[in-house]
Amino acid sequence: MSEKEQETQEILEEEAAPAAGPEEALPEEEAPGQAAEGESAVAELLREEKKQLEDKFLRLAAEYENYRRRTAREKESIWADAKGEAAAAFLPVYDNLERALKQETADEAYKKGVEMTMAQLKTVLEKLGITEIEALGQPFDPKVHNAVMHVEDEGLGENVVAEVFQAGFQLGDKVIRCSMVKVAN
Repeated sequence: MSEKEQETQEILEEEAAPAAGPEEALPEEEAPGQAAEGESAVAELLREEKKQLEDKFLRLAAEYENYRRRTAREKESIWADAKGEAAAAFLPVYDNLERALKQETADEAYKKGVEMTMAQLKTVLEKLGITEIEALGQPFDPKVHNAVMHVEDEGLGENVVAEVFQAGFQLGDKVIRCSMVKVAN
């Protein structure tokens, strides 16, 4: 046989023989103890990975719950702040209507109209949850009262509001405007 024929014969034999790829490689024989150790090591690694993934999932779920609660509080806070700012913008109107009611007038229809407007404004403020701070006759509280005058009066107790110059308002626990008051003793 010539060299060329030999090469052709070898190529034909290689093509006819089944190819032994990595998928078809025969596993090496392992001792029975080695197989059990390998499987238990793999199982332990899988349990550890599962534990880590569960921990990661629980942390992510807790983070999401905290985010949801925080945004709900922020949303409520923004709403309360917006209501407070809107009410604060209307308080000068309230003050002017209050002054108008204190003035004497001969026109009863005019007086009735101002009274109705004031009642309507009070109703709107109440619907928004805005309440007037009780001051007259109450003990002085620097958190809700702004003392602009002091008077000695034996008829009133110590640190009692004797007169209210300007009404104060609050939305829940948040003070929108302090009451401007005169304090006794």
